Amino acid sequence: MLRCLQPQRLTQATLAAAVLGLFSIGAHAEQAAPAMPQSVDETPFASEREAVIWRQDELKDLERLLRQLRFDLVNNQDAQGAAPRLAELQEKATQAHFLPAFIAGTHGRGSDAKPEIWEEWDQFATGFTDLEQKVSTLVEAAEQEDYRAATRAFSEVGLSCRSCHRAYRYD
Repeated sequence: MLRCLQPQRLTQATLAAAVLGLFSIGAHAEQAAPAMPQSVDETPFASEREAVIWRQDELKDLERLLRQLRFDLVNNQDAQGAAPRLAELQEKATQAHFLPAFIAGTHGRGSDAKPEIWEEWDQFATGFTDLEQKVSTLVEAAEQEDYRAATRAFSEVGLSCRSCHRAYRYD
């Protein structure tokens, strides 16, 4: 699993994703989606199976994190208590974190991913950009301790997740 890899490999992959993003910004007036990884060699993973298991685990962890944040922000109205989880959400709910695990062709048996991810790569990647923006709005509302705005933003984050899951994940 990726968690067992040396931190340098993940850091290099994150750096590579950031560099790719910078090149795409420089090359185009509009920001293009990061390139789809065509093989495991373009990722920090040792195998396609490892990438599939990692992304499934990470998405489940993100779901658990969101449940904890709902409790912190909506139920308890505790922005200070939510701060570490918000930072983790901002770090993980990104293109740079997830897209390297979506290696071309890693759908089918053992994966919840629909082939439409790779057929509609730009739209799929844009979904992460949308999620990143909605998470930023949530973080800003929490930092201002505006719990009404945080509740609305939290709902928007959830809608972003559900719309992507409907389009790109088997139930």
